Amino acid sequence: MHQKPLRSARLRLATVAVASFATLAAGLAGAASAQAAQGCEVDYFVEHQWPGGFTATVTVRNLGEPVDGWDVEWVWPEGQSVSHGWNAAFTTTGEQVNAGNLSYNRTIATGGSVSFGFNGTWAGVNREPFAFQLNGHTCDGTVGEPTTDPTPSSPAGDL
Repeated sequence: MHQKPLRSARLRLATVAVASFATLAAGLAGAASAQAAQGCEVDYFVEHQWPGGFTATVTVRNLGEPVDGWDVEWVWPEGQSVSHGWNAAFTTTGEQVNAGNLSYNRTIATGGSVSFGFNGTWAGVNREPFAFQLNGHTCDGTVGEPTTDPTPSSPAGDL
């Protein structure tokens, strides 16, 4: 009967432990770089309108993974602007509007929604805005596939 030396068994055990750790670390690194599935739909509703002005409400429904911190963007077709808003922090650059979360409405659960409103001005025709996005993802009522970071990770042996 031949017994293997104890040193060889310890070395194999250490090798298995290191390989297991490397595999786990590589898996966690891959999981950390994955992007959650995103999806949303928007209801834009003009509550009141008068010559040169209007009041509107925007409701964004989250169809994807829960959101912690949001930014809703849209583009005006012509001549509109936000003059005063509530339940969001507004910034505008030309025809583009950004409405960001406040501390009390930072999260949107899956299937949940957030609403905010504003008074605006218009000239000519008060058309509905277009190209609504939630955190950079187009709100078209569909849920996109999760994406992964295209940056290659280190092979397990390099850890």
